[in-house]
Amino acid sequence: MRVIFNVDAITAPLTGIGRYALELAHGLARHEAIEELRLYSAYRWVDDPAHALAANSTIAAIRRNVPFKTQALELYQQIRGGLFRLHTRRLRGFILHTPNYVLMPFEGPALATVHDLSWLSYPDAHPAERVRFLERHLPETLARADLVLTDSEFIAAEIASRFALPRAKIRAIPLGVDAAYRPRTAEEILATLARHGLAHSAYLLVVATLEPRKNLARLVRAYAALPTTTKARHPLVIVGGRGWLNRELEETIAPLEAAGIVRRLGYVGEDELPQIYAGAHAFAFPSLYEGFGLPVLEAMASGVPVLTSNVSSLPEVAGDAALLVDPTDEESLRDGLARVLDDSAWRTHASARGIARSRAYPWSRCVEATIDAYRAVNVA
Repeated sequence: MRVIFNVDAITAPLTGIGRYALELAHGLARHEAIEELRLYSAYRWVDDPAHALAANSTIAAIRRNVPFKTQALELYQQIRGGLFRLHTRRLRGFILHTPNYVLMPFEGPALATVHDLSWLSYPDAHPAERVRFLERHLPETLARADLVLTDSEFIAAEIASRFALPRAKIRAIPLGVDAAYRPRTAEEILATLARHGLAHSAYLLVVATLEPRKNLARLVRAYAALPTTTKARHPLVIVGGRGWLNRELEETIAPLEAAGIVRRLGYVGEDELPQIYAGAHAFAFPSLYEGFGLPVLEAMASGVPVLTSNVSSLPEVAGDAALLVDPTDEESLRDGLARVLDDSAWRTHASARGIARSRAYPWSRCVEATIDAYRAVNVA
């Protein structure tokens, strides 16, 4: 098979969609079923997956520093689409896969990965320009795509329902977890934790982009309601890049940061993040809505007891290996945090179950299932 794969999602800081695109790009490049792989980013070809992060640095800087405006997004989409059409006009026998929602113009078979419908379910948790952009372009992508890929059965069912798309046109392919996420001894991660002022098994961790859908303000309030001794033993450590629409979070977190019981580490690179996970006493991820919830899988693989939400795709990913709570109920959140921090018997069970469950989600499984989807549209 010959594949054109969009890699413009592979930008720093690398979050869930970027990680998905990077892992797929690596897996496709190594797979014997792929005769030719062409990687396209924004407006040009990229040599290989390892170069994508560097090649996309200019685009990442523009996204950070230039305000999102509807007209600018539409103009960019038109120029990008025109360049892609120009660059692919002589290519024949290729499949196009866009791993980040919106397809570019292409005459051959095409697949798009739609990770979630959060912009539709929680529009107030997104910049208005992003919502308008997806409202305009995603229905066209769903109509044009030969197959739509999703990260979970929950999202597959939601797409089918909301857009009246035949379920046979949608494939749920779970994400994977890297082998770097594993249990580690205190000695093994001592240096990394020391650089961040952390101690092994002495903090409650959350890893999430700082944006409203992650429900961090409610988590912080629930954490603040825990006994003083619990907070002293296990400060809340937040890892994640700067997001958007965070006034409530900033107002909620400020007094607890001043008291030293909540700490923000910002974005942590891939070289250190698995060690930060492995050093945590417990992990909390009470998101309001997820297409998959990769941090839950990473925490479980690290042997860390997990609290997460009982909504969207998160029960599908966590199974019986995590404590599921109502993310809108601060009392339930508080009680759940107390359990994952202090219930020794439950913690031991959850750690073992999480490790076992995570082993069913290697990235190789995601790659193989994606190639199966390519075969389906290639035959069609």
